[in-house]
Amino acid sequence: MALYKIANVGEVAVGEMIRVEADELDLALFLLEDGYYVTSDICTHAVASLTDGTLTGDVIMCPKHGGQFNVKSGAAVHFPAFSPIATYPVHVDGDEIFVEIED
Repeated sequence: MALYKIANVGEVAVGEMIRVEADELDLALFLLEDGYYVTSDICTHAVASLTDGTLTGDVIMCPKHGGQFNVKSGAAVHFPAFSPIATYPVHVDGDEIFVEIED
């Protein structure tokens, strides 16, 4: 396991998301009412950046074909997406946000 700094507290507002990178992975950082979440930024249905989509509550909608994923669990929740997106543990230390990626 390795920790990678991906952002600072304050870089993303509640109900918003930003694209980040760690260990050569394209990731999406979300701040929901109950905390930070990190997923893959790439839709599993068609290659598209999820952070170019729309976040409603805890569901991200892909801008390409409208597939939807729960950002807390990674589960695909709306057709045409059926495969989940990867999720990653998030750690906040002071003003820094880290993502945990398995080696």
